[in-house]
Amino acid sequence: MQLEITNLNKTYAGNVAALKDVSLTIGTGMFGLLGENGAGKSSLMRIIATLQDADSGTVRFNDIDVLAEPEKLRRQLGYLPQEFGVYPSVSAEELLFHIADLKGIANVGERKDQVEALLQKVNLWDERKRKIGGFSGGMKQRFGIAQALLGNPRLIIVDEPTAGLDPVERNRFYNLLSEIGEHTVVILSTHIVEDVSTLCNNMAILGQGRVLRVGTPGELEQSLNGLLWTKSIQKDELAGYRERNDVLSSHFHLGTLNLTICSKADPGDGFAPKPPSLADTYFHTLKTVPAD
Repeated sequence: MQLEITNLNKTYAGNVAALKDVSLTIGTGMFGLLGENGAGKSSLMRIIATLQDADSGTVRFNDIDVLAEPEKLRRQLGYLPQEFGVYPSVSAEELLFHIADLKGIANVGERKDQVEALLQKVNLWDERKRKIGGFSGGMKQRFGIAQALLGNPRLIIVDEPTAGLDPVERNRFYNLLSEIGEHTVVILSTHIVEDVSTLCNNMAILGQGRVLRVGTPGELEQSLNGLLWTKSIQKDELAGYRERNDVLSSHFHLGTLNLTICSKADPGDGFAPKPPSLADTYFHTLKTVPAD
């Protein structure tokens, strides 16, 4: 199975360019689409999910021309948008049964079997009779994955799935998504680096509507090998270090401000070599985006 995106462009009213010549090839497994809010991720996800048109370019999933034959893709698509509405006064079981009917699972016995299996899979079986309005954020996300999996889709899109989840719910969600991605094409759109580094075997960094980097998380990490240096400093020293060095990031850890800089040579001044992380590559990539 393969999703092929070629030279995709999208511009909104006011000449706002959301996507600029985007091309990606995505195969079976978890593919991470990492970028800041406003990078164009949601626009790309909506086009792939046939919810809006592109200005130009093509999207193909196996033998389906997605932009020309959206109904064919929808039969094979599972979609968890960034924000999705639910009927708060309906139980999880009732709503899943209703969505299964809307997805064309006509046989009542088959609908019942799928709903029961998915409620077990997302760990909501004990809450199946509970009204969704009383669900926590994590439970609603797990319900969202259940509805996306109805009909055994071959392509699944999840847009910012862990935003707002606590660490326990996020780990539950990671485990669930990892299992789903073993035999399906799954696109995970997020601005959270940990989501991609934990889950994805391939990824792309999107910025200002463009594909900036593509590869495995490990490959992208190692692209900065030998170029990063770190040091703990006082907060009031930060401005001076920014003037003298190529500062990649700064963050507090246990009350101490840790600085990461990029340099081909040992900068001295007490800096120590730092093994690169995916977050470092992400920050470095966004920092070097060429201006239009």
